[in-house]
Amino acid sequence: HVKYVRNITDVDDKINDRAARDFPGLPLNEAIRKVTEQTGKQFHADVDALRALRPSVEPRATEHIGEMREIIERLVAGGFAYAAEDHVLFSVPSMADYGKLARRSLDEMMAGARVDVAPYKRDPMDFVLWKPSKPGEPSWPSPAGIKSPGRPGWHIECSAMSWKHLGETFDIHGGGIDLVFPHHENEIAQTCCTFHTKVMANFWMHNGFLQVEGEKMSKSLGNFVIIREVLADWPGDVIRLAMLASHYRQPINWTVKGLEEAEKALSSFYDAA
Repeated sequence: HVKYVRNITDVDDKINDRAARDFPGLPLNEAIRKVTEQTGKQFHADVDALRALRPSVEPRATEHIGEMREIIERLVAGGFAYAAEDHVLFSVPSMADYGKLARRSLDEMMAGARVDVAPYKRDPMDFVLWKPSKPGEPSWPSPAGIKSPGRPGWHIECSAMSWKHLGETFDIHGGGIDLVFPHHENEIAQTCCTFHTKVMANFWMHNGFLQVEGEKMSKSLGNFVIIREVLADWPGDVIRLAMLASHYRQPINWTVKGLEEAEKALSSFYDAA
């Protein structure tokens, strides 16, 4: 009875760069598809090895441009968004309770955000729903009467895909704790103002960061670990139990001791079974 939707974002600057580098002879949109399919296969193999169930639906952003355009058109028509210099921007002051998820005021959010200063913005907090494509970037026909082709902003992709596959309001929305603001806050703004609903999701579940031996995982510290590397030394069910040993909102401290304890616990479970 659970419909689990997990999206694949395939409109992204890093993906564009890699697609142009790895498949220089192909049209960009086709090259992007090859890159994301390759990465997707690796991801699925790793998660399958952890014995995690696959989602019911796994939509791609590039397959939902029509839904994004429709949401943008509705927001413009409702006075929640406006077109300026081939961009479409969401007007943050048009939503009275913007910031309710992060539980911060506009002043606090501005202080903690990297706000893009642009002359075409009516308010510094306004965020991009659609923007013009640069040469060599993927592009689609623009909404809101804009003649030049463009591409969606990051936040609108998720509102469009959740609407298509889960409806105007759904039960549980997940994600990392770093996505609360601005990403999830902006998703709520787009969805609630488009469909005139009080909430986008009934429950929000934000997971904590992954640490390695007490330090934040990062490439600069040289402690960056991927699932495939860990699978070379440990069974998938041990890895999964080690990750489930922490409360989902707390940071997960990835340690060899934790893996050893998970392995012992699993052995006792299997012996009992």
